[in-house]
Amino acid sequence: MEVLYSRCCGLDVHRSKLVACLSIIEAGHRQKETRTFGTTTRELLRLRQWLVESRCTHIGMESTGVLWRPVADRLTGHFELVLVNAEHRKRVPGRKTDVQDAGANRSA
Repeated sequence: MEVLYSRCCGLDVHRSKLVACLSIIEAGHRQKETRTFGTTTRELLRLRQWLVESRCTHIGMESTGVLWRPVADRLTGHFELVLVNAEHRKRVPGRKTDVQDAGANRSA
């Protein structure tokens, strides 16, 4: 498989929390780290700081309704953002948890 983005993150956005799965590929080895954040401005800035420090370049977000907007507002200008349609993701076989959703949204 060809690696498109070596430092990317998948986000599963909910009303009061979001789950982030950071994927980093170096020297052919993938490292994944999953963290959960709140959706307050303070928490979103903490998420942004973590991703900036990790040199993340691309983020795929899954969200319903308009819950993604405050997240995108805090991340725009720092990363390439892609919004994933939650309805399409529901049809993916084996979908079980928010952590799995976040990991599946990564762009690598």
